[in-house]
Amino acid sequence: MTTVLKPVDVLIVGMGWTGSLMARELLDTGLSIVALERGDMMRPESFYSPRSHDELKFARRFALMQDLSRESITFRNNSVQTALPMRDHGSFTIGEGVGGSGLHWGGVIWRYMPWDHRAYSATVERYGKKVIPENMFLQDWGVSYADLEPFYDRFEYMCAASGKAGNIKGKVVPGGNPFEGPRSREYPLPPLTMSGAGTLMMEAARKLGLNPFPAPAANASTTFVNPDGITYGPCRYCGFCEGFGCESGAKAEPQHTVLPLLEKAGNFELRTRSRVLRVNKDSSGKRAVSVTYVDAEGREFEQPAQLIFLASYVLANVHLLLLSGIGKPYDPRTGKGVIGRNYTYQIRSGASVMVDESKPLNPFMGTGGLQAVLDDYYPETYDFGKHGYIGGGTIQCATNGGRPIEFHPVPAGTPPWGTAWKKGVVQGYHRFLGIRNQSTGMAYRSNYLDLDPTYRDAFGRPMLRMTFDFDDNEKRLADHFADRCAEIGQAIGDAKVVRQGPAKNYSIVPYQSTHNCGGAIMGTAPATSAVNRYLQSWDVSNLFVLGASAFPQNAGKNPTGAVGATTLWAAKAIKERYLKSPGALA
Repeated sequence: MTTVLKPVDVLIVGMGWTGSLMARELLDTGLSIVALERGDMMRPESFYSPRSHDELKFARRFALMQDLSRESITFRNNSVQTALPMRDHGSFTIGEGVGGSGLHWGGVIWRYMPWDHRAYSATVERYGKKVIPENMFLQDWGVSYADLEPFYDRFEYMCAASGKAGNIKGKVVPGGNPFEGPRSREYPLPPLTMSGAGTLMMEAARKLGLNPFPAPAANASTTFVNPDGITYGPCRYCGFCEGFGCESGAKAEPQHTVLPLLEKAGNFELRTRSRVLRVNKDSSGKRAVSVTYVDAEGREFEQPAQLIFLASYVLANVHLLLLSGIGKPYDPRTGKGVIGRNYTYQIRSGASVMVDESKPLNPFMGTGGLQAVLDDYYPETYDFGKHGYIGGGTIQCATNGGRPIEFHPVPAGTPPWGTAWKKGVVQGYHRFLGIRNQSTGMAYRSNYLDLDPTYRDAFGRPMLRMTFDFDDNEKRLADHFADRCAEIGQAIGDAKVVRQGPAKNYSIVPYQSTHNCGGAIMGTAPATSAVNRYLQSWDVSNLFVLGASAFPQNAGKNPTGAVGATTLWAAKAIKERYLKSPGALA
C-alpha cells in the first residue's frame, strides 16, 4: 500500500553536488524543499579520525559507493552482444549517500573550454560539415562559456579552488593555462604545492616548447572562508583523497560546503535511505505531480510536489526518466528519440616513466587534485583535423598519493609475485610517474542507454543497459596522444619510458574514470535533446534534470566544475523567471 504524503513545493531526488546546490539556491524563496537521498547520512565529522584512512574499506571494498548487489547496470559493447550485469565496481565508481560522488571525488575542478560548449559549431566553422562522420552526434550545448563564466567563478569560490589563472578578462597571465576561456578574476587560492613528479613533467614539457601549469583543485592550499562563511582547512597532502572523505576539511564536498547551510534553514528537509522508483505524471502527461519512493523498511510513499529535480548521478537520472516514461526513448535503428542518446565516456592512453634513482619522487604525499597539466593539444588550441580525428584533450601527470595497497609499480620484467616482486616494489616505488591523456569523447549512434529486457534490480525494475564501445575517431586521438606523452617522458632525461596506447575495445572491468556524460542531453531542439538550455525537460515543464547527463559530448576534463556551473545557471533562471511564471523557459 502506498502512503500519500502532504504536498511540498520543491522535491529534489539525490543529494550530491547538484541536489545540494539547487536546494541552497532555493532556500531564500521560502518554498518548502524536500530532498530524497537513497543512501545514508554522511557528515564531515565521520572522517575526522585515523579510520578515514582505511584503504581496504574505502578503496577496495567501496564503502562510499553504490551497492551493486541491489542496483546495477548491464553492459555490452554492441547490440549483437548480450548485456550482462556489472557485479563489481570497475571502469567507474558511483557514489551513494549524502554527498554522492561529490564525497569521494578527488577535487579536480576544471572549467570546460569554450570549444566544449559549442563543439559542433566550432568544428563546422573550421573544417566544414563534411569532416563530421555520419555516425557521430556532434552537438552544441545551447549555452556558451561566456554565459556560464559567472557561475564557474561562483562555484570555484564556494569550493575554495586552488589554482592559477591563465586568462583574466582576455589578458594572458603567466603561470596559468594560456588557452583557457577568459576569466573574470583569479582563483580564490594559490595552487597546491607541486609534487616531484609534476615538477619533472613541467620541466620536460617546457623543453619541448609546451605550456604546462598546475591543475585547479578543490583542495584548499591554505585556510579559506568561502562567501557563505564555510571554513576550509589547508590540505595535508595525506594521499587519501579520491575514494575517501576529507579528514581536514580541505576538500570541497557537498556535506562540508553546502549541508551546514541547508540544515540551518527552516524550509528544508532531508530524507535519507529513500530510494525513488519513478516520477508520476498527471493525465495529460505534461506535468510531473509526485514521485514514488521506498524507505529503509520497504514502505512505499508518494510525495507530491510542484517542482521536481532529478539530481542523481548520470546513469540514475537517465534510468528514472526511462522508468517514468518522460521523453521519447532513443532508438539506435532510426536515430530518433532523446532519452539515452549521446552517452559518452573517455578513452585513455599515455606513458609510464621510470626515472633515475637519483630523483626520488615520494609519491605517498599527494592529493586528489594535484596535477601538472597542459592544454597545448586541446581542440581550440591546435589543428586536430590534420591528424584525422575530431577532439583533443589534456595531458596530465597526477600525484594522488601512493597508498600501500593500490600503489606498487615495478620495473618491466618483474615477476608478479614472490621475492623478486617484493624487490621490484622497493626499487620502483619512488621512481615511477605516469603521463596520461584525458581526451574528449564524441557521441555516436551506436552508443546509448536503455532499459534491459532481461535483468531487474532488487526493486523489481528493469536495469539500465549500457551499450558502448570506443570509436575509431577516439582510438586515433588516443594513439596520437600516447606519442605526445612518451615525448614528454623522454624529455625528462635518464628515464625509461613505456608508451601505453589505447585499448582496442572498451572494457568495463578496469577503473578508468567516473566521468560518464550524456543520456539526457541539453540543446536547442526537442528532437535532439532531452532538456533545454536551462536543464528543463522539453516534455514536462516542471521537471529539471541536473548534472553531466546533460552534456552532449565528453570533454577532455573532469566534469564537476561544469556540473556546478550549469546547476547554478539553471537555478538563476528558475528563481528569476520560472517561479514568477511557471512554464517553458526556452
